[in-house]
Amino acid sequence: MNYFAHGLDYLDDAYFLAGTAIPDWLSVVNRRSRARRRRVEPFLRSADPQVVRVAGGILQHLEDDRWFHQTRAFVETSLQLTVLIRDQLPADDGFRPSFLGHILVEILLDAQLIQAAPEQLDRYYATLESLDPVRIGHVVQQMVTQPADLLPPFISRFLAARFLYDYLDDEKLLWRLNHVMRRVGLPPLPPHFLTILVEARSCIRQRSYELLDGGSGRLQAAGLPGEEQ
Repeated sequence: MNYFAHGLDYLDDAYFLAGTAIPDWLSVVNRRSRARRRRVEPFLRSADPQVVRVAGGILQHLEDDRWFHQTRAFVETSLQLTVLIRDQLPADDGFRPSFLGHILVEILLDAQLIQAAPEQLDRYYATLESLDPVRIGHVVQQMVTQPADLLPPFISRFLAARFLYDYLDDEKLLWRLNHVMRRVGLPPLPPHFLTILVEARSCIRQRSYELLDGGSGRLQAAGLPGEEQ
């Protein structure tokens, strides 16, 4: 799952919503800094309600990922996209197709949710903007395994960039994906990857209900139908 799917049920709970984004934020600012369950759970007993909500959001993210990545729908769609990408990109010695197959399921599922309820993405950003990034950074630093001092400025950049809106447009998404490729040291994607995105979107659209079946609140929040289309 990606940012929007993780947070969609919690748009009225700012600190919990931030918590649902923290593991993904940390993967960008310091990949060695992890919010592990055993370190986060003790903060559920904090006297500070904001700390409790952040910790709860982080744990919700970890639980979301646990069930999501074990579902048949995720395993099958990520493999389907991996094969599609492998067959249409130049051969390389890396793990680019499998990496892309994984992240595209999550990104394009976010795109499907955003398309179904774009006003909810507006609320997502507005809720996060009500928070102080420095305060969030201070809270998170207590819970993680490595320094996360770059987290507050990254949160500010995340809110300014609003890149989740770009998931709806293939050309903008390709540009964003190539940023990710550079960050993880993989070869850039060629322009004809746009044709792969069209087919990949269709795949996720057809299985969006299955992919979110373990999170029925998200189906309702996004206005998705209660049965596979």
